[in-house]
Amino acid sequence: MDKLILNDMENAIQLSETESEESLKCNDTAELPNELRFNDAHLVTIVTYSILMVISAAGNITVLIMTIIKKRKSKSRIQTLIIHLSIADLLVTFLMMPLEIGWSITVSWEAGDAMCRIMAFFRVFGLYLSSFVIVCISIDRYYAVMRPLQILDVYRRGKIMLMLAWIGSVLCSLPQMLVFHLETHPNYTCYTQCVTFNFFPSYMHEVSYTLFSMLIMYWFPLIVIFYTYSSIFMEICRRSKEKSEDKIRRSSSGFLSRARVRTLKMTITIIAVFIICWSPYYVMSVWYWFDRPSAQKVDERIQRALFFFACTNSSMNPIIYGIFNIRQRNKTKIQSYPLLRPINTTMELPVVAYAKDSIFTIFVIALPNLFNPSTSYNRRSSHDRGADACSHHRDSAHAAVSVGQTSRLTMNATFARSNRCV
Repeated sequence: MDKLILNDMENAIQLSETESEESLKCNDTAELPNELRFNDAHLVTIVTYSILMVISAAGNITVLIMTIIKKRKSKSRIQTLIIHLSIADLLVTFLMMPLEIGWSITVSWEAGDAMCRIMAFFRVFGLYLSSFVIVCISIDRYYAVMRPLQILDVYRRGKIMLMLAWIGSVLCSLPQMLVFHLETHPNYTCYTQCVTFNFFPSYMHEVSYTLFSMLIMYWFPLIVIFYTYSSIFMEICRRSKEKSEDKIRRSSSGFLSRARVRTLKMTITIIAVFIICWSPYYVMSVWYWFDRPSAQKVDERIQRALFFFACTNSSMNPIIYGIFNIRQRNKTKIQSYPLLRPINTTMELPVVAYAKDSIFTIFVIALPNLFNPSTSYNRRSSHDRGADACSHHRDSAHAAVSVGQTSRLTMNATFARSNRCV
């Protein structure tokens, strides 16, 4: 999987046609080849990973703290998933990135065989976990939209998905401890490297292992994402085309979609960034393994840049989360001060009812003016005042009251009934 980025390691083991066949000792005056010494490529790697590490650490730690505080106030599945996604990104930040920085400084591997195997495990563990948590987010949004009333096992299902994500990440990372090992350069005996060289019995075995890793880390999440969000899109289109004579019901259904849109937009953006960041690297990887001669002609700096770009995914997730929550916070402030908004004679004040997954919205129903009993109230729904019991209907169609022309409106005469559908 890492052949594109670690060509210097491969070169450290394979014999060059131009090199002498005689073994060179460490005390020989002959210098190491450029790819075995610290060069400009290693300097770029150090600077790039250092910048990404600072951004990712600051962002993900902030998101983790904010989400934990938020989760205490309102039980939310999406908040739990964001917490685990932040943890996965922090594992990449504090395990993989420092490893790449230190490795670029020393060039060769100086920590021994045991540490080589351990760090090979953690080098991909965070990447696997991040991919699997994104799969969990996709499945959770699928059930939230497609099966909104299946609330009995909703939390148990979320816990099982996250448990499987962690276990799957461990199992998929374990082979790294077998594949990677310490090797000594056959020409430069003082030079040791942590590589996969001499492990696989044939080239096809190596290709099979690499393709399996790519399938699990990228293509499997991509297939799940495509299926779940295609289903969500088709369901939204289907609901939008449904015809109903009840205008209030249509209005409520549309408003319910707007209430879900923030969470849906945030998750879609996170997933889109995942695809955008990792796709170029994996496309290059497929090219490398199926047509290595032509792929090796690509500048190594471009190959490294593709992997750097993929690693920016861990830095982008907290930025996305922050943008969407800042927007929501501004909207919440506006809703908290209704007197600052223009008052219409027909009051339909949307208030987000943060239920179990913070995606449902209800209507504020304006009560009659207590000081003007003669005011007439024209219902736009055929339901009577007791029709609020229909709030647990799939479309959450509430009875909304149209307020007639009144001399004054008392904001205390509004009420909202919380609706926990999920």
